[in-house]
Amino acid sequence: MRVFLTGATGFIGARILDQLVAAGHEVIGLTRSDAGARRLALAGASAHLAMLEDPEGLAKGAEQADAVIHTAFDHDFSNFAANCEKDRRVIAALGAVLKGSSRPLLITSGVGMGDPGAGAPAREDVFNLHHRNPRIASELEGAEQLQAGVNLGVVRLPQVHDTVKQGLITPYIATAREKGVVAYVEEGENRWSAGHVDDVAKVYVLALERAEPGGRYHAVAEEGVSARAIAEAVATGLKLPAVSLSKAEAATHFGWFGLFAAMDLRASSALTQEKLGWVPKGPSLLDDLREMDYGV
Repeated sequence: MRVFLTGATGFIGARILDQLVAAGHEVIGLTRSDAGARRLALAGASAHLAMLEDPEGLAKGAEQADAVIHTAFDHDFSNFAANCEKDRRVIAALGAVLKGSSRPLLITSGVGMGDPGAGAPAREDVFNLHHRNPRIASELEGAEQLQAGVNLGVVRLPQVHDTVKQGLITPYIATAREKGVVAYVEEGENRWSAGHVDDVAKVYVLALERAEPGGRYHAVAEEGVSARAIAEAVATGLKLPAVSLSKAEAATHFGWFGLFAAMDLRASSALTQEKLGWVPKGPSLLDDLREMDYGV
């Protein structure tokens, strides 16, 4: 297939690109710069220059492709809600090109959208319309596009990690450096699901090749790692104390991150593994946190 890949030079997208090329697919990678185009050429892809703020430019990339994988996202979390609305507009623009065809569009969301409530892990067969995470905008638009005749599927992400980045834990580490302590909320019993970036990339490729309309997939290798265990691993790496904060203290300490700090983001990938034959093989989140270079 000829695949238009947004986020092709990003943390996850670059790994997807490598796996698509290795599987024999032709890739058109979205980039905003000539430097990005050069990186794509070295990875075996062609470049399409456009920006997330330019839906018409993105649509032109999709017009050239047999399939689209959308991973690009503006990760300025201090402006998170607005960036989620921007993602909604991007999905609408991509869907308008693919509507009425069998060409698949695979979008990205978070595992929280599958939260069934009552403290149970998120599941692929659940779409929690009342989840307070603004990223729900992506799946709401995806549902509209699916109903309009787009062959759309969703990959939901946990904390995606290697020894350089770890999803929301990366800004969490930056806050710990700034504040001089590694904080968790109350007992730190809330848990976050996780997946190594290479395993996550494999889910996208398998889901694209399956091309199931309405398919939802959880790129989750570990159902839940406790916030306290994460804090203690980071504290060891930074050589800082790990401390418990009340919810009120956490709101002041974390700023925008306080939205996520006490969330329980456990998630199952049982249905994903069954449907795709996906078996995660990468290191655990705590292994990568122990192995990362905190001196950088």
